[in-house]
Amino acid sequence: MAKQKRIQKILMHLFLLIGVVISIGPFYWMVVGATNPSGDVLAFPPKLIPGDYLLENLRNLSNSIDIMKAVTNSSIIAIVFVVVSLLICSAAGYAFAKFTFKGSNLIFASFLLAMMIPYQATIIPLFQIFGAIDWINTYQAIILPQICYPFAIFLIRQNMQGIPDSLIEAARIDGAGEFFIFFKIALPTMKPALAAVGIFLFTHQWNNFMWPLIVMTTQENYTLPVALSTLAGLNSIDYGQLMLGTAISVIPVMAVFLILQKHFISGILGGSIKE
Repeated sequence: MAKQKRIQKILMHLFLLIGVVISIGPFYWMVVGATNPSGDVLAFPPKLIPGDYLLENLRNLSNSIDIMKAVTNSSIIAIVFVVVSLLICSAAGYAFAKFTFKGSNLIFASFLLAMMIPYQATIIPLFQIFGAIDWINTYQAIILPQICYPFAIFLIRQNMQGIPDSLIEAARIDGAGEFFIFFKIALPTMKPALAAVGIFLFTHQWNNFMWPLIVMTTQENYTLPVALSTLAGLNSIDYGQLMLGTAISVIPVMAVFLILQKHFISGILGGSIKE
C-alpha cells in the first residue's frame, strides 16, 4: 500500500513537472530570444541559453519604435480604465445585489446577454460615434467603450450577495446613506473580489489590440501591442527586437498579478458559496 502511494506521488509530481515545463517553456524561450540576435531565435536546434545581445536588441528596439512612449500610453489607459471601471462596476454590482426593483432581473440578464455579442460587431458603430464627437486618436476613445464590463459586474454582484442584508439594514436604521454604506461597508469587504476583477480588467486592457489599432492614427499615441505589431515588416522581421518587446509587455501583467495574487483565488470563488 505504501509503495502504491509512493508511485502515485511520483507520477503526480512528474505530471506537474511536465505541466510547469509546458507553461513556462514559451516564456523562457521568449526571454532567451530577447538576448540573442534575430537569426538565432529560430535556429535549429534551438538555443536555450541566454546570449549577450540584450543591449543591442534594446537599442534596435528603441530605434524602431518609441518603446517608452508606448509603455506610457498603455499604462495610462490601463490604470484609468481599471480605476473607473472598478468604481462603476462595483456600484452596478451593489445595486443588482442589494436593491430589488421592477425590471432589475431583466436589466441584469441584458448585461449577461451583452457578453455574447461579438466585440467585432460593435467596432463600426463605435468608430462612427467617436468620429462624430471628434474623439478619434484619443485616450478616452479606448477607455470608454468597455468601461461597464459585463463580466466584472456579474462577478462583483455575486460577491456582493455574500454581504448580509441585516448589516446593510442596520446601517440604514442608524441613518447611514447609501453612498456611506457603499464606500464604507460594502467596498471594504470586497477587496478580494475587486483584486480579482482588477487583474482581469488590467490584463484585458493592456493586451487590447484591435480597437486601439483602429482608433489610434498617430504613432505617438500607439499602445504597446499596436507599437509591437509594427515590428513585423513585410520583408523581414527582427525576432530579437520582437521577443524583447514582448518580454517588456509581459512584465506589468506579471507584476500586477504577483501583487494581488493572494486575493485572486478568494475573489474568484467568493460568489460561489452561499450561506
